[in-house]
Amino acid sequence: MEKILDIRDLHVSFTTFGGEVQAVRGVNLELYQGETLAIVGESGCGKSVTANSIMRLIPEPPGWIKQGSILFKGQDMTKLSQKQIRSIRGVDISMIFQDPMTALNPTLTVGDQLTEGLKQHRKISNKEAKAQAVSMLNLVGIPNPDERMKQYPHQFSGGMRQRIVIAMALICEPELLIADEPTTALDVTIQAQILQLFRKIQKETGVSIILITHDLGVVAKIADRIAVMYAGKVVETGTRREIFYTPNHPYTKGLLHSVPRLDQKGEKLIPIEGTPPDLFAPPEGCPFTARCPAAMEVCGRVQPVHTELSTTHAVECWLQDERARTYMATIKGS
Repeated sequence: MEKILDIRDLHVSFTTFGGEVQAVRGVNLELYQGETLAIVGESGCGKSVTANSIMRLIPEPPGWIKQGSILFKGQDMTKLSQKQIRSIRGVDISMIFQDPMTALNPTLTVGDQLTEGLKQHRKISNKEAKAQAVSMLNLVGIPNPDERMKQYPHQFSGGMRQRIVIAMALICEPELLIADEPTTALDVTIQAQILQLFRKIQKETGVSIILITHDLGVVAKIADRIAVMYAGKVVETGTRREIFYTPNHPYTKGLLHSVPRLDQKGEKLIPIEGTPPDLFAPPEGCPFTARCPAAMEVCGRVQPVHTELSTTHAVECWLQDERARTYMATIKGS
């Protein structure tokens, strides 16, 4: 498959009255054509900042990309001017923001909001733009699209508004779709419908998707690969099966143990004790050290090694070092 996105050593910080917040600290990610990559982790781990950096939506100031590259189809997004970025946003890369209730303009009809991007980027007539908008509403499952085009956002339910936001993101036929917590504000039934819609759209259009979420149930249904983030760093990446069945980082294991399972009755949930580190002054070593039940002395002092467990599975953890494996084997043997 063709690689469509390649993020290398991305660092993003924000200046505040309290000092510099190091929100993203050396993220490496890649995405292939027609693939769904899920980025998971608890609130504040840097998921949304990473996504906003791809589209250069980080407000400057107070934020800035300190170092690293974001290669989209071979073009470094960090080196482009704002004019060049605007020609890519909504056309080649689109984003679905967290809350559909506030993502739409309440003073404009749905039709006006859908056709605005088309007329700006594609330079087509009103009639052609309307026809494409109606077709897109059909694709995302909005009934009576001709009539619905004339209505305002408040005349739609939450699930319908989310579908309209998805239609707006897809109407210019982007190659990359970034969905930031697209099902958070929706009930479980509507969540399932939206996830089914993502699968349908990807099958019909071939769009690549980055899904940002903290909901592992959502990830299990739609992701091809998963990147686990903690304290501004990617600590483990792998296929859906590798992350769910053979997790290697203690944080990934902690996330999975804290999720209820329907196939194991009476099992207690095991929370991850402690709190994430302060990103004003992040730790020198592994950021999970203070909360890790298997932490060693080296963990808090030195950044862990990047270990490739397979061609698709990688982890940053000192437990994967050969010396640690030998030591753990010795303990078990005794």
